[in-house]
Amino acid sequence: MSGAKPAPHGWLILDKPRGLGSTQAVSAVKRVLRQGGYAKTKVGHGGTLDPLAEGVLPIALGEATKLAGRMLDSDKIYAFTIQFGEETDTLDTEGEAIERSDHRPPMAAIAAVLEHFIGDIEQLPPAYSAVKIDGKRAYDRARAGEEVAMKTRSVTIHSLGFESERVDAELRSAFATTAGRPDPYDPQAPLELADSVTLVAHVSKGTYIRSLARDIARALGTVGHVTYLKRIKAGPFREEQAISLDMLEKQAKGAAIENLLLPLEAGLDDIPVLPLDPDSAQAVRQGRVLSDLPPVQGEWADGLHLATLHDVPVALMELSGGTAKVVRGFNIPDVAE
Repeated sequence: MSGAKPAPHGWLILDKPRGLGSTQAVSAVKRVLRQGGYAKTKVGHGGTLDPLAEGVLPIALGEATKLAGRMLDSDKIYAFTIQFGEETDTLDTEGEAIERSDHRPPMAAIAAVLEHFIGDIEQLPPAYSAVKIDGKRAYDRARAGEEVAMKTRSVTIHSLGFESERVDAELRSAFATTAGRPDPYDPQAPLELADSVTLVAHVSKGTYIRSLARDIARALGTVGHVTYLKRIKAGPFREEQAISLDMLEKQAKGAAIENLLLPLEAGLDDIPVLPLDPDSAQAVRQGRVLSDLPPVQGEWADGLHLATLHDVPVALMELSGGTAKVVRGFNIPDVAE
């Protein structure tokens, strides 16, 4: 496109609203870029959110799309509400009821059962999920009326607790507690039965919150389904960094979208930096191996590094014994060169 602005590179953290699919969110960002006069830009997302879910959806632009796979593998934190008394075929509000129960668990029982779900567990994904069975999505088979035989998978629940608790130290903030509610851990507290409960879970990749909710309800001697689901952290990205789609469209009309982006390296907050000189950067861009790198603080800093030139990402490189090999290169112009 003649006269178009250069394609941007980085992360746009969307606060995805309920009812919008992840693919639709990507399309909406592409539309904002076109309206802003940007050159054709690669756009992808860092982890699907169901249309009924809301919250943090990392959108990768330009060269950041090369890191989308790493984002899919990252841990996530979700807040979710389990409504007791009814299990649906989709395990959320979209499906039809398949089982009902009049039993309502005491809050104290919920507090007691949660610890049994923390750690490495085996989980059965929902029949209405994107898991592929013989090359076809499970939800397509389920919607076609097929009997869907899911296989269990190993996942990790790092922490699980009431929304009012501090469940992840990295959040550095506690969730507001409900005024007047008894402490469920207090043995002297009056018995309180719960129609629903809102929990927060820090989970590994591949964890289905709907399945977790189903299993918690069953462990409590009842059934349940998810009525509210919000992702509040995805990898290094948090809800405080997220911007609504309406705000994105509004701000993009009066400002460069680069002002709303987090840099590509924001998705690599746990990766150490390897500064390069211009000659080394040129070699890396040609895919060549770097040898005889100096040790860091007297030791070889083996492992994955982000190689940069003038703070501009050049490549992800694997270091071993003073030798660095390119894992993934980035094509981002360096204005300082």
